[in-house]
Amino acid sequence: MRIAVTIFLTDETITPTRLARELEQRGFAGLYLPEHTHIPVERTTPYPAGGELPPEYGRTLDPFVALGQAAAVTERLGLGTGITLVAQHDPIALAKQIATVDHLSDGRLTLGLGFGWNVEEAADHGVDWRTRRDLVRDRMALMRALWSEEPTAYEGEFGGVRASHAYPKPVQKPRGPVIGPRTLVGGAAGPKLFSHVCDYADGWMPIGGRGLTETLPVLREAWTDAGRDPAALQVVPYAIYPSAGKLAHYADLGIEEVVAQLPPAGEAEVLRVLDDYAAYLG
Repeated sequence: MRIAVTIFLTDETITPTRLARELEQRGFAGLYLPEHTHIPVERTTPYPAGGELPPEYGRTLDPFVALGQAAAVTERLGLGTGITLVAQHDPIALAKQIATVDHLSDGRLTLGLGFGWNVEEAADHGVDWRTRRDLVRDRMALMRALWSEEPTAYEGEFGGVRASHAYPKPVQKPRGPVIGPRTLVGGAAGPKLFSHVCDYADGWMPIGGRGLTETLPVLREAWTDAGRDPAALQVVPYAIYPSAGKLAHYADLGIEEVVAQLPPAGEAEVLRVLDDYAAYLG
């Protein structure tokens, strides 16, 4: 099983270059980074995990800049976002960022995307919370148009783009309806989320990885009903705390990659946890 990691990289933690080098040297599969542009102080949205919102949420580095640094000092390490808040971006600019990182890393990027949880953060970006999922679907279609080999126009409910010259193109080649880098949709199981997975993604990134025994068969049925290749579905449990039993359970479910959570800490503590996780590397 491939084991990647995720971490809230901030202005106070280990640096992207130091972490990326250590991950590649130890044989980890990848580095996934979260995204929050800002955290409004006047926030009424509850933290999904309960309690006070940890301070690292308001200190995160830009994931694409940090992944660009990581790409420059590695050759094999996978690079991913977990998650990109697509609704909070201009899709034309975001398409350029994504394609550039995939190009500079020679096709090592995974686009983990989601719909967000912080209403106030999204509102500052002009996002109508009720329609954010439809907005993300629309923006993914617009970006796919820009990533197409030939200039392709797109006009959707929330915006459009003229047929355009837009380079670089993502290195990764189209896979069914998926144009661009490997794409995983994060979020809780349900018909709406699974429709997004089947429509424009390579698979699902279940946060925390719980309940997969019940939910995976539902996703697999929806995937097959959508005409997708059953063998192509990828499910990557995200932000987990690994144990031998948990990894064996995932393997029994046909899962080939997991993303383990690192603490948002300095170099010494992060490397200590990496050494602990290295025991699970095959």
